[in-house]
Amino acid sequence: MNDYDLVIIGGGLVGGSLACALAETGLRLCVVEAVPPRSEAQPSYDERVIALSWGSRRIFESIGLWEKIEKGAEPIRQVHVSDRGRFGFTRLDHREEGVAALGYVAPARRLGLAIQDGLAGVEVLCPARLLGARVRPDRVTLEVAIGGDSRLLETRLLVAADGGDSSVRKCFGLAVREYGYGHEALITTVTPEYPRPGVAFERFTETGPLALLPMTEGRYSVVWTLREGEAAGWLDRSDREFLDGLQNRFGYRLGKLARPGRRLTYPLKLVLAREPVRRRLVLIGNAAHTLHPVAGQGFNLGLRDVAALAEVLAEAARMGGDPGSERVLGAYRGLRGEDQRTVVAATDALARIFVNPWLPVRWARDLGLLGLELSPGLRRFVARRFMGLAGGSRLRLARGLPLETGHD
Repeated sequence: MNDYDLVIIGGGLVGGSLACALAETGLRLCVVEAVPPRSEAQPSYDERVIALSWGSRRIFESIGLWEKIEKGAEPIRQVHVSDRGRFGFTRLDHREEGVAALGYVAPARRLGLAIQDGLAGVEVLCPARLLGARVRPDRVTLEVAIGGDSRLLETRLLVAADGGDSSVRKCFGLAVREYGYGHEALITTVTPEYPRPGVAFERFTETGPLALLPMTEGRYSVVWTLREGEAAGWLDRSDREFLDGLQNRFGYRLGKLARPGRRLTYPLKLVLAREPVRRRLVLIGNAAHTLHPVAGQGFNLGLRDVAALAEVLAEAARMGGDPGSERVLGAYRGLRGEDQRTVVAATDALARIFVNPWLPVRWARDLGLLGLELSPGLRRFVARRFMGLAGGSRLRLARGLPLETGHD
């Protein structure tokens, strides 16, 4: 029987970040990951890009990972938001906030590699998967399959960081609240004729948001929201037909679009765990909340989960307390509840409002965008939300401060 203070199911971007943050706290850690890190099937190593907020940069800096991530990250210094065929628009600019960038666009592969390097001193069971679990008052007993064998683990706290299709949620029969938006996201990359480094575009169209995010080497990542059933048709089109359709939706602010990359699609839905915290169990990241990609808040919200949980667990370790106690988990809920509710509600509202064809709604959203453009105070409030500063204002790692471990 292997005994731990903390077992993390899922060693991807969120679970791996938590393990890196806690590596020097003295807690006995174990990460259980199903897919080898450099496998093509590992989600952390695919061709997606992740929009990182300024607050997420500070978290990665605090846990020592940012230097490796930054080499392949493109800063977002301006965000241009518009409503296709309408008069509403607004712009966010890093200079108004006094920071180097509002956020960054980094390949998921680069984040994954940086996190894997940070896990060098952490016990990782891989490839391994959860077979079953039993909760007792003072610990959780896990059965884990490793290769053709099974192993029993005991831990004082179990953390589920295994994504939107969480095996931990299923194992414990945890209910979710789910809403399908009736849309899918098509993801690819393009190279524009006139790239504008550091400028991101969010364009609301009749089928949903269309985001073009700046990448290195003059490329842009495309996240194109389409109605269910429509996205699959664009996968089969020629590159020329696809570019013509994308150009028609986006326009010519970057000149002609060329060199499309591999196209992928996935359904868009809101999934919220009804019990993100239960006795000796915490769900973080997509296991707790899977969001619409509008405004790019999903991973950043999960990383703030990491920052909050790492803070309360480091404090428990420093004080010699039980990391899975009700007091520790209550402290985590207190740090995360408001931020999670606010981001989920705002993201859901944007996803619904900006596809609503009803004329009064369209007028209201355009007036709202213009009001934002004309109101520096309101624009700064929105920018701080986008940057992850409002939700992370109470978290040490999000403020650029190290965890208090007792080893300083």
